[in-house]
Amino acid sequence: MFMGDCSLGLDTPFVTTAQGYSTNTLAMTELTNKGVNMEIFNQLVNQFSQISHIKEWNELQSLFQKVAKSKPKHWLLPLYACEAVGGNINQAMPAILAVGCSHISIVLVDDMLDEDERGEYVKLGKPAVANMASALQSVAVHVITESGLNQNAKLQAIETVNEMFFATTIGQYWDVNSIVKDEDDYWKITKAKSSPFFGASFQLGALIGGASFEKSLQIKELGSMYGEMIQIHDDVDDALSQPAKPDWESNNKCLPILFASMVDHPQKNRFNKMRPNARTNLKSLEEAQEILIQCGAISYCMYQLLERYEIVKEKISKINLQKKESLQKVFDDVVQPVYQLFNEIDSPRTAAIAS
Repeated sequence: MFMGDCSLGLDTPFVTTAQGYSTNTLAMTELTNKGVNMEIFNQLVNQFSQISHIKEWNELQSLFQKVAKSKPKHWLLPLYACEAVGGNINQAMPAILAVGCSHISIVLVDDMLDEDERGEYVKLGKPAVANMASALQSVAVHVITESGLNQNAKLQAIETVNEMFFATTIGQYWDVNSIVKDEDDYWKITKAKSSPFFGASFQLGALIGGASFEKSLQIKELGSMYGEMIQIHDDVDDALSQPAKPDWESNNKCLPILFASMVDHPQKNRFNKMRPNARTNLKSLEEAQEILIQCGAISYCMYQLLERYEIVKEKISKINLQKKESLQKVFDDVVQPVYQLFNEIDSPRTAAIAS
C-alpha cells in the first residue's frame, strides 16, 4: 500500500466550477482543432435529434445539446483510437455519438447516487432523469447497430458497450455501498467505476476504424489506464478545491485524502482532526489542504500518474498502429498539466513538494 518513490492525482456534473483550478479541464485541452471540434459536436446534435423516439423527446434533445455545447473532450477519444488504426472521422462518428450518450447516462445516474446538488435530477426530478438515463443507454447501442460496421465487428462493438454499462453499474454500486479501508479498496472501485467507460471509448474507436478484435483489446487496455489517470486528476482537483468537495466526508474515496489519513507522517493526527470540519470551516479546510501538500499526498498522486504514463508509452510502442501519435498525444496532454498544477500552488507549497 502506498509504495513507490514519491519524489515527484467521469463523474463531474455538467457544470463549471467557480473556484479553484480543474485538472480535468487542463488534462484535456488542445486535443484537436477548435473548428473541427465545433463541426463534430454540431453533427452529433443533429444526428441525435433525428433518432427515432428522440425526435419526440424535446427535454432529452435539450439536455444532449446543452452538454454537447460544452464540447466534452473525452467524447472524442474514439476518434483518436480510430485514427491510430487507420480510420477517419467519418468512420468514427457512430462511436463518438455512442460514447457521448453513454457519458451523459452515467453522469445522470451518478449524480443521483451521490445526491450531488448540481445534478440534473434537482431540476428535472429523479423519475424523469432515470428515464433519460435508460434511453441514452439504448441510444448508445442503437447507433452502433445502425453503423456501417461488418456483422462481426458490429457484434463486438455492441458487446463492448454492454460490458461497459454492466461494469460501470458494479463500480457505482461499490462506490455507494463500500467503505474504503485501504489503497487496494480504492483501486478496486476506481478500476470498476472509471476505467470501463474510457476503455470502451478507446475500443469502440479501434473497432470502428477497422482494427482486429485482438488489437482492439490492446487499445482498450490503454483506455482503462487512461481512466485511472483521469481519476487521479479528479481526486487531486477535488481535494484542493475551495469550497470543500464532498470527498472530505466520503469514506476515504479520494486518493490524496486517503493517503494523508492513513500513511504515517508527523501531521497525520492533526489532519484527521481537521478533516471532519473541512466542509464547514474554511480554516480547517485550508490547514488540511496544506497538510496534503506537506505530507506527500499530492506528490504520491503525481507519482501514480507519471508511472502509468510510462507504462502506457511502452505499450503504445509495442502495438502495430498506423498513427501512434494520435493516441500518444492523448496521454501527453494528461501529464503536461502536472507541472502546471505545481505552478498554480504558491511558492511555499511548491517548496514543500520539492523537499
